[in-house]
Amino acid sequence: MIDRPVRIGLQLQPQHMDYATIRRTASEAEDLGVDILFNWDHFYPLYGEPDGLHFECWTMLAAWAESTSRVDIGALVSCNSYRNPELLADMARTVDHISGGRLILGIGSGWFERDYTEYGYEFGTAGGRLDDLATALPRIESRWAKLNPPPTRDIPVLIGGGGEKKTLRLVAKHADIWHSFADADTLEHKLGVLRGHCATIGRDPSEIEVSVAGGPDSRDRMYELGARLFTVGTGGPDPDLTELREILSWRDKRNA
Repeated sequence: MIDRPVRIGLQLQPQHMDYATIRRTASEAEDLGVDILFNWDHFYPLYGEPDGLHFECWTMLAAWAESTSRVDIGALVSCNSYRNPELLADMARTVDHISGGRLILGIGSGWFERDYTEYGYEFGTAGGRLDDLATALPRIESRWAKLNPPPTRDIPVLIGGGGEKKTLRLVAKHADIWHSFADADTLEHKLGVLRGHCATIGRDPSEIEVSVAGGPDSRDRMYELGARLFTVGTGGPDPDLTELREILSWRDKRNA
């Protein structure tokens, strides 16, 4: 059994603000003591003005690799559909080196149809996108073993989603971190499903860090269920770090 401390992530949503604001907020969050800075991998805002200000995921991660010094960085999550898996592996390896070994490869199968249709990707079906992810993950792992120079470390893989037949099986096989969007009752059920998939392949489920949203109403129960990575979010035009400050205080009490 792995005993993990609580970690706190901030998803700094790259929408409705200029990049100077994003950079300043990322720096402030690092100074406050956040453990991980996440963005997301979309091409348009997910809420608010649908054609509002928005920036691309991976070029931003490379910039964060230079502008921060301590926090882990990653996408919550990168969409498998948008990039050849070998290219994504190389991009991740490069940002890993730029950051000095602080990248987390968050990845999922994709869901926001506008991203696909506007940028010319085939949307297909949810099942087909998950099948593509299942094919991509071993290709990413294989490419990391071939790159020169190799990654600075075994890059942690975060898989987001909760599908019981496909997604959680991929989590059991490939993930270092599983991010669930579920409420506490659903999380308890899905953890049981994940343990079953781990048992099938002979993996200790405690090797997988459980990641959830950081809502105050269910935080303590999710902790008792085994969650150790809690992420809160903020976006533009005026990012608010009030909730981040509160959950960082909760982390410090839990880890004391």
